[in-house]
Amino acid sequence: MPMISTARHGDVLVVTVDNPPVNALGTAVRRAIGEAVTSAQADAGIVATVIGGAGKLFSGGADITEFGKPGGEPGLPELCDAVEASAKPVIAALHGTCFGGGLELPLSCHGRVAAPSARLGLPEVKLGLLPGAGGTQRLPRLVGVARALDMIVSGDPIGADAALAAGLVDRVVPEAELLAGAVAFARDAAARGAPRRTGEREAQGGVAAVDAFTAAKGRALGGRDAPAACIRAVRGAVELPLADGLAQERRLFVDLLGGAQSKALRHAFFAERAANKIEGLPADAKPLKVERVGIVGAGTMGGGIAMTFLSAGIPVTMVERERGALDRGVALIRSNYERSAKRGRFTPDEVEAAMGRLTPVLEFDALHDCDLVIEAAFELLEVKTEIFGRLDRICRPGAILASNTSYLDIDAIAAATSRPGSVLGMHFFSPANVMKLLEVVRGARTEPAVLATAMALAKRLGKVAVVSGVCHGFIGNRMLNPRQAQANALILEGAAPEDVDRVMLEFGMPMGPFQMADLAGLDLGWTAETSKGETVRDILCERGRRGQKTGKGFYDYDVDRRRTPSDEVKAVIAEVAARQGVARRTIGDDEIRERLLYSMVNEGAKILDEGIAQRASDIDVVWINGYGWPATTGGPMFWAESVGFDRVAAGLARHRDRLGDAGEPSPRLLSRSA
Repeated sequence: MPMISTARHGDVLVVTVDNPPVNALGTAVRRAIGEAVTSAQADAGIVATVIGGAGKLFSGGADITEFGKPGGEPGLPELCDAVEASAKPVIAALHGTCFGGGLELPLSCHGRVAAPSARLGLPEVKLGLLPGAGGTQRLPRLVGVARALDMIVSGDPIGADAALAAGLVDRVVPEAELLAGAVAFARDAAARGAPRRTGEREAQGGVAAVDAFTAAKGRALGGRDAPAACIRAVRGAVELPLADGLAQERRLFVDLLGGAQSKALRHAFFAERAANKIEGLPADAKPLKVERVGIVGAGTMGGGIAMTFLSAGIPVTMVERERGALDRGVALIRSNYERSAKRGRFTPDEVEAAMGRLTPVLEFDALHDCDLVIEAAFELLEVKTEIFGRLDRICRPGAILASNTSYLDIDAIAAATSRPGSVLGMHFFSPANVMKLLEVVRGARTEPAVLATAMALAKRLGKVAVVSGVCHGFIGNRMLNPRQAQANALILEGAAPEDVDRVMLEFGMPMGPFQMADLAGLDLGWTAETSKGETVRDILCERGRRGQKTGKGFYDYDVDRRRTPSDEVKAVIAEVAARQGVARRTIGDDEIRERLLYSMVNEGAKILDEGIAQRASDIDVVWINGYGWPATTGGPMFWAESVGFDRVAAGLARHRDRLGDAGEPSPRLLSRSA
């Protein structure tokens, strides 16, 4: 199939990239574009060329599967240089996605006409790279240094109107008039004479803009290679001639491409896409229609889940047992929306439209017509099985029943119904309206269409979904358990909570185990009636130290929730250690890091041994998107492979006496370390 098409519109040649699904600029496409532009130079009947994209977008960018492989000629940098050097104007007609190379090619054109649907961005930094085909040199020359740095270092796209205001595009025309508008613009450009080349312009803002950006945002970018390289490259657009700036950009790109961070980030990119492929799912398993969702529970999780669906335009019926709890839940949802509106995420009209899709009720019977009901009640099996028994009697045949449980047995919950094939887990992460991860838990009898529906819904909601089998804690929380157990053991043996947390922060985690415990609440799953005062957590809860919400937990907190180490907690730890006969000692950072992380990796390998996760990369997706594992290391399993499974196995053996069951090596881990 041809990857481009060409057509003459009078004296203008129109070149259309037609390489579905994203019009990637692979070798064959680049070669065809280059040949078309060259032929236009030799044709006296053509005064200008327009380059556009077929389908719903201009181009999603370079073919990422070619990264790290010998490239075919011309490379994207060479194509962009050739387009810019054209003696006849080349105009880009932009609509839909124009990302990465799909923006660098238009930057090298002599003008850009956009439809309102156009979204323009250079997201390479999110793959640990920089724009390597002139993006760091040409964008500052079009929009100025400050705006270019914002776009390149963040990787976030802008819309057509913002691009017009910034000078990135020259004209915005109605969608239906894009081709005609671009052809007319090209003809006008030809009439004006020699093309105005982007590379001949001066980057407005100069070195002062680079220094101001670095001073304002440099600290927040610490530890990541690509943003620093992006800033250095943009500085080159100010300080160097175009040819030298392009050469420096290319050197920086090649260095990043071979670096550990980019390899990890590209792994994470492909891992998210692989997670959508479900083993054993028949090809004819089609998603069911979901037009109304029911949610049982108006607490923090129920409200967050409701917002997720409401924001996606899906009506929600939310049920609670008591009026007070229901009213508090509705008020919290509105408060969250209004806070987001103040930050510009929603307009007031969008807030009211979302709230208008919410039906809060006290009657379970109101869930009868829902296509999907998600239970978000207290994390006790007997509570959930009672709810599912009621839902089974109330909900229409064919409706899907899902639990938001983070630990419990989905098969046991499904057994409380007469329709176990319609039951599965949909484990959202808190806050559900913000966090990207959704663990979709496939029960032993979950029907293929039900599983396909949950995965399709995840895309509709903007979530990253990973399929898990049934076990205690599924993928993420099951791996969290040995880490928390080691953290608890380490503080009894002599490490301070703040040291354990610091080691994890230095590794790149957003918070340490004890910060996380305080944020979640130490009394999560704890009750005064059953507390025996035997553990540090029991004693802290009994003393009212239940986390940030009470102003004290493992740490003391001020009114702004800034934490400081607690002498009371240190005394409690020493008391419990003495009672248990634990000899306290000085523990170094390396031991803390190894015991926390190696125990997690080992548990991840056991999850793979048991078939709970489909692939190692799924585990990485869970931890990057649900727990803030630093994406620059690729996730726990990719990280373990990069440091060496033999090293992990040796560490487990070295700490075996202190790791307990968490130190029993997985057969998979042993085989990979051999």
